[in-house]
Parts: sequence; structure tokens; C-alpha cells
Amino acid sequence: MPTAASSVAWDDFRLIKAIAEARSLPAAAELIGLNHSTVFRRLGQIEESLGTRLFERHRSGYVPTPAGEEMAVLAERLETDIAGFTRRLAGREILPAGELRVTTNDTLLVELLTPLFAAFMRQCPDIKLDVLLGNQALNLSKRDADVAIRATDNPPENLIGRRAAKIGWALYGRSVDFPDSTPQAEESLRDRPWISLGDQFGAFKVVQHVQKIVPAERVIYKINTVLGLTEAVEAGIGVGYLPCFIADKRPALHRLGPPQAGYAADLWLLTHPDLRHSPRVRLFLDFMAQELAKLRPLMEGSSAASEPVVEAGSDRDL
Repeated sequence: MPTAASSVAWDDFRLIKAIAEARSLPAAAELIGLNHSTVFRRLGQIEESLGTRLFERHRSGYVPTPAGEEMAVLAERLETDIAGFTRRLAGREILPAGELRVTTNDTLLVELLTPLFAAFMRQCPDIKLDVLLGNQALNLSKRDADVAIRATDNPPENLIGRRAAKIGWALYGRSVDFPDSTPQAEESLRDRPWISLGDQFGAFKVVQHVQKIVPAERVIYKINTVLGLTEAVEAGIGVGYLPCFIADKRPALHRLGPPQAGYAADLWLLTHPDLRHSPRVRLFLDFMAQELAKLRPLMEGSSAASEPVVEAGSDRDL
């Protein structure tokens, strides 16, 4: 006769983990792609099968009991083990074919990567790209993505990859506001309206610099996307620091000074160590590094920065 524990399936563990993370049934249902009533009914069935309560129901949400917490921890471990198994299988694939999940942000995709992705798919028609946009760090250990393309000075320690280039930043204003091509001293612009990335980007050196040299009352517009930042300068809201590979392509923008070496960010191509020998991952990384190397003058601002740039293809355990 089967025991209560033997009737608990992997999907039940997933459901309990989702409720423990979301603390509400509607949010848990959204996480795992079920409707609220199904989650409610299945939770009751699991608790009845196990003969124990897995969650306390409070006004603030569903709080795991010790049994529920243990089940959620076990679900996390199972998920990690399953993801590791699928990564190792992917790392042994023979032919460069199948789906490749790539995560990056909207700025890099729109302004830089889409033509490169198109060229890659023409060269490798058996590989399908699934592109995931977001600035948050996805968990490559859980196969949220196979490759991450990120501008960062501190790539996650658990990933390996290739530093493809540096992204230069310079100060820009609207061309009609600065018809004279003479470079502008930063000090002479402090009383103008300024634009900056929001405080959530406070770790960026260029944001710290603006906070340091521009009076707070002159920073009249903040935004949490680089594309929006560029549009704001182009609309004449104020002056601001922008990536050269975006701003230099827009005739309505005028560079007010050379790229600042101290604000340049590394562009990384990253993957999980278990995928380093996957033919499709290796092929994609090699292709992207080669194509991005051709775009280095644009990305660095015509190599005007005084700091020596890192050679494209610099590896970190790849």
C-alpha cells in the first residue's frame, strides 16, 4: 500500500516552493502557470495526503510551517539538481543546433546586438535564439539562460566568459543647443539642467560623478533606462552622460567632451561552466566576440578614452 509520502510528485514540490516564495496563492499560481483555484485545491490535497499543515494562513499571507519550509528547501535542492543535469547534457551536445537562450538588456539589444544576432542566425540556421530582456541578473545555474551579455565591472563569480570590449561614456547635449563644435568645459555646464540615471544606478561611476559635481537642484530629470536617458537629452531636457555607441549615431546629439576613461564599463559574454563545451554556446560566444571586436571604435567612442582598452577576447576561465 503506498504511503502518503510516495504520493507526493515533483509538481507538488514545485507548488509548495512557489507558495513559500510568493506568500500568496494568486502570486504562486502566476509563477507556475496555474489558476488560483487549482493551487488552492492542490494545496489542500497535498496537506491531506501528508497529514500535516504546510502553511499558516495569516492576513499578511501564507507562512510556511516547519514542514512546509522543509518541503520548500527540498524543492529548491531538487530544482538545482535537475537544472545541473540538463546543463551537463547540453554541454555534451554534438551538433550546434537547438535553442539558445540569451539574456541582455533593452539598450544593448536595440542599439547594438540585434544585427549581430541576425548575422549569427544566417550563419547558423539550425540554432534558434530565445532572447530574454532584463537588467536583473538571471540565474544561469538554473538555466534561466545559457548566455548573458552584460555591461558590468563585476561579473558573477560563478560564471565564466569573455570580456568583449569597453563601453565608453561621454557628456552630450542637443546639437541645436551647442552649434559650436568646440568642446565644453564641464564646469561651464553645471548651471544648466542635467539628466541622470536614477539613484538605483548609484553604483555606476558616471552616476556618482554627476552626483558629485552637479548641484542636486540642477539634476531635474532622472530615469532608470539608458534608452530613456538618451531620448531625454535628445528632447532637450538637459545635458547628460551617455554611452558613445548610442549617442554618436544620433545627429541630434552633440558630444561636449571626450569619453571619460574612468566611466567606461566592460561588456561581458558570460555562460555557466557546465556549458563551456556546448558547441552552440561556444559557437555563439566566438561569433559575438569577433563581431563586437569590429565595433570597438564605436563602442569606445572612437578610442578617444585615455585609458588603454582591454583587448576583445580576454577570457575569464573560458
